Amino acid sequence: MRPFPHRLLPLALACLLAATAPAPAGAAAPTAETDARLKRALERFPQIDLNGDGVLTADEVRQARQRLMERRGANAAEDPASGQADTRGPKPTAENVKYGPHERNVLDFWKAEGDAPAPLVVFIHGGGFVSGDKSKVRGSKVLTGCLDAGIAFAAVNYRFREHAPIQDIVRDCARAVQFLRAKAGEWGIDPKRVAAYGGSAGAGTSLWLAFHDDLADPSAADPVLRQSSRLACAGCMNGQASYDLREWEAILGPPPPGVRDEAEVLGFYHFQDKAESETPEADRIMKDMSMINLISAGDPPVFLFCSVANTDPRDRGQYLHHPRHAVAVRDRCLKAKVEVECVLRDDLAKGGANQDDRLLAFFVKHLKPKPVEVKAAAPES
Repeated sequence: MRPFPHRLLPLALACLLAATAPAPAGAAAPTAETDARLKRALERFPQIDLNGDGVLTADEVRQARQRLMERRGANAAEDPASGQADTRGPKPTAENVKYGPHERNVLDFWKAEGDAPAPLVVFIHGGGFVSGDKSKVRGSKVLTGCLDAGIAFAAVNYRFREHAPIQDIVRDCARAVQFLRAKAGEWGIDPKRVAAYGGSAGAGTSLWLAFHDDLADPSAADPVLRQSSRLACAGCMNGQASYDLREWEAILGPPPPGVRDEAEVLGFYHFQDKAESETPEADRIMKDMSMINLISAGDPPVFLFCSVANTDPRDRGQYLHHPRHAVAVRDRCLKAKVEVECVLRDDLAKGGANQDDRLLAFFVKHLKPKPVEVKAAAPES
């Protein structure tokens, strides 16, 4: 595809907004899965997928254009990667803090106001484990809403598939959670109330953290690894049910032509060849990456959201983010008696709060429980 000049991004966004008609009352809003113009925009400008879920909406285009205009108007429009300050939303209390040895093992942290230890929500960005950045969450409704509710917030980067296999990438994110717990005293975090969420790759990773056994090692020489990796709750926005790719056809049906090939599957786990992928060790690794099969009684509550049409998958984007992923996780949670809230595209079309408001309410419900009301003793007669 021919590169699109970045300087024309404001004009392109304006034209796209003009061309994308609002959805009729009661109908689902257009997305990159249903509108060819939004799909092309996502391919050319992946940075405007503000929540990193791999599905671009007209509302995100509107927000991206507004943010771009605000940043240019403030004469601070440089990309965060350029080393200039990112002016979207509240400034982090601590920025680009190293939590591991790799250059991408960094996180941002926003401290909640108040003297008491606060619950924490951790954002894990999307991007197919090949792209994306923690800065996507800057200025988002979930971040500002958490801080307004007295919930601390963190956003993490992690290694990409060029650096590490999927089984190590998710453990980067587990280490980030452990690192934040190790900072609990210094940063005013309640280590018993830690949640995670993200879109697409970040969504699946959040589910893996929620359902996987605790990775804490009490005997580890590294004090970070002695901390728990478990979550109090998790949010999954357009995520996947399993990273054991052998299970996908049973969950979704056959992939559309050209969506998957053997080399990509092998590369996902960094297997050298098909023979290695058939060893007992490879089988153990892949089974350990199946979020849906890790679900068991006692796991934390999860929030599932999918904005993609519930039709037979037509392309890679729909296959990777299909609602059958969410439905499969929901059904397995219900079977295991794990609390689950599932919101699909058709649910949003019925009206009510949008996905970000519902996710925020979910976090407040599970991380900020109302104090038990103690009734005053009746006066003695």
